[in-house]
Amino acid sequence: MIKTYAMLMEELADYSAPANKLARMVKDNLCIPVVKGLYETEKTTPGYLLAGSIYGPSYLSFDFALSRYGLIPEAVYVFTSATFEKKKTKKYVTPFGTFTYRDIPSEAYPLGIQLVKEGSYAYQIATPEKALCDKLYSISPVRNKKELRSLLFEDLRVDETEFGKLNREDLLELSKLYHCTNLKMLQKLVR
Repeated sequence: MIKTYAMLMEELADYSAPANKLARMVKDNLCIPVVKGLYETEKTTPGYLLAGSIYGPSYLSFDFALSRYGLIPEAVYVFTSATFEKKKTKKYVTPFGTFTYRDIPSEAYPLGIQLVKEGSYAYQIATPEKALCDKLYSISPVRNKKELRSLLFEDLRVDETEFGKLNREDLLELSKLYHCTNLKMLQKLVR
């Protein structure tokens, strides 16, 4: 279970030196430090369950979500998340994996996100359509539909069958919110 330093201090309040008790718990692997002020009590917790707690508000997207949905064939070992109005990318290397966070437009941020519950954890992840829009937003612009097709199906290796299953209305609605060349080209390709 993910816990903050304050939560642990409250739980350990009956000890004369709660901070020392926490240090012993860390040494005995009963609490694993994730980032400053954040601990996980279960060392086998999958990293994606922690992504939203490490830095937020955020939701899993980009390559991680594209791989999870089977849109790209590669296994992704970095937990990639979207944020807004943070003005810079963040990277955290933890015992649970590497986590990266990058901005997307504020207007696009709240749409196309699913809340998934897994055991006692909950996390947010982009829909397949939103993950693709986020990814295209983060890439250097293409000049035309032909270059976009090449980017999608050759460079990113997006599965054409899976791409064909995406909800076209959602793609069109979401892509309008990014105001960038790649998403304008995606609108033309989808139409």
